[in-house]
Order: sequence, then C-alpha cells, then structure tokens
Amino acid sequence: MNDEIQKTLVLTGASRGIGHATVKRFSSAGWRVITCSRNPVPENCPWQAGSDNHIQMDLHSIKDLERGSKEIVKKLGDSPLHALVNNAGISPKDSSMGRLNSLNTSLEIWKDVFQVNFFAPIILARSLKNSLELASGSIVNVTSIAGSRVHEFAGSAYATSKAALAALTREMASDFGPYGIRVNAIAPGEIKTEIISPESEGVMAPKIPLGRFGTPEEVAQTIYFLCSDMSHYLNGSEIHINGGQHV
Repeated sequence: MNDEIQKTLVLTGASRGIGHATVKRFSSAGWRVITCSRNPVPENCPWQAGSDNHIQMDLHSIKDLERGSKEIVKKLGDSPLHALVNNAGISPKDSSMGRLNSLNTSLEIWKDVFQVNFFAPIILARSLKNSLELASGSIVNVTSIAGSRVHEFAGSAYATSKAALAALTREMASDFGPYGIRVNAIAPGEIKTEIISPESEGVMAPKIPLGRFGTPEEVAQTIYFLCSDMSHYLNGSEIHINGGQHV
C-alpha cells in the first residue's frame, strides 16, 4: 500500500464471521474501515477509532439507507473511497429453525430478504459512485453457493436474492466499469463461523471435495485480493470459495 495514502473501505455486516475477519485483514494492511450496521459500536469494540468509523443505519429501510449513505459521503469528504464490500445478508428460518422454502415463505419475508440482500448493495453502490470513481475503486458483493444450487439449509428467499445479486454484479460491472470502478462477487460455500453447529458440519463436510469447511479468514483474503492492485483487470467475476462444493 502507498505509505502516503491511507486507503478506505466501506463494509456492511462487520460484526461477526466473514465481516469480522474482513475488518481484521484490511486493518492489518493499514486501511481505514468504515463499518455500517443498525446497531451502535459496542463499548468493548477492539478496533481503534471503531466508533468514529461506524455509520449506524438500518439496511432494512430504503429511507435509512439513503440517510446513512449521505453520512458516509459526508464522512469521506473529498477523499476517495477505494472499496465497498456488501457483506450483510439475512437468511430467516421457520419457528423450529428449519428451512423456509418457496411454498411456506411469506411475502413479507421475501421483501425483507431482498431489501437487505439485493437492494441495499445497489443503493449503497450508486450513492458512493463518485467517491469510488476518485480512487478507481472496487466493489465486492458477497453472494453464496445457495444462489446457484438448492441448499440443504439456506431458504428460498435467501437463495434467490443471492442469485439476483450475482446477476446484478455482472450488470454493475458493465455500468460502473466505464467510470474505472470494478465490480466482482465472491460466493462462499460452507464457512466455519460461530453459527455453524458440529452436527451440520458433520453432515456437510464429507460432501466437499476438500473435506472441510472454509474459514472466515480465507474468505477475507479473497475479498482483499479483489480490492487490491493485484486484480486490476478483474471485473464482472464471481469467485467460488467452497472447496470445490460447486463442481
């Protein structure tokens, strides 16, 4: 990284798992990380200047997204934005924590899932376009293996929202590219986070060619690659991070 310029990342879904690992990866490289969520920064936040670099906004609300986006632009000022990572996502379950399919998912749940998983990324990207253009920046959308195959645990609303986000990534790559902004996606498979039970890992791991779940750090490393100078000519791609589970 250029010692004279501190690069800046805007990240949604930073509190745990892939998002938490992404904050650590970029912070270790000297980046300024601006996080976005509907909750305030906890008092025990381990990141220096965490509260100063946090925007509290509700991704479920278009109105609040627009307000929060303006706040990010104000916080950036005339400084360029080098990367936007749309990591936040929701995957509701039924009352017994089972999979919601296309027959039993209410319309309200469909709307809520698409708002967070699909509409929020494009609202943020459009709002931050000028700041990204200043840096010839990068956008990374986090999709999922569930967007390309029926998944044992991920519900229909989540899966279709991620499939739509993958298609949106290609559209954005075409539309943002002329402004020097690259848009790519990563599609994680089974990643070992605190919400994964030993039972589900025992069921799923044998089905993966590499025989194990991935780690949040492995995903964060790929996100960092897509936001770095190492991927300057990569645009409109979706990288599978799943140990070969998609083949």
